[in-house]
Amino acid sequence: MLRQTTIANKESIVRKWFIVDATDKPLGRLASEVAVILIGKHKPTFTPNVDCGDFVIIINAEKVGLSGDKLNTKKYYNVSKYAGGLRTRTAKDMVERYPVEMVERAVWGMVPKGRLGRQIIRKLFVYEGPEHKHEAQKPEPLVLHHI
Repeated sequence: MLRQTTIANKESIVRKWFIVDATDKPLGRLASEVAVILIGKHKPTFTPNVDCGDFVIIINAEKVGLSGDKLNTKKYYNVSKYAGGLRTRTAKDMVERYPVEMVERAVWGMVPKGRLGRQIIRKLFVYEGPEHKHEAQKPEPLVLHHI
């Protein structure tokens, strides 16, 4: 019997909505598992050159956990391309003032770069608190295995 490899295309992809509560979850582990869902590697029909992943909503980004002394030692850098335009922020500052950006940056670091990666990352929705505006999509809770 000859087996055929299934190759996904835009028309054959069925997308689901998942919701993740980031309360006390380690940032890196949360980001890596969410990236797998966004990319679609959890599906048997995964195709590397097609966006076949699902939508993910992350709530309570302000309560994400960092191990060790990362709140004080981990740095986030932005460069404006002007002389002296380097801005450095600690993880503590990011958690207090920009928790959504911190989680988005962590997930973006684990998604492929380029046109496909930009398409994949648009399926991520991060919210600071417990409320979100995607109730109509009926997201199901995502159980993270390695946390």
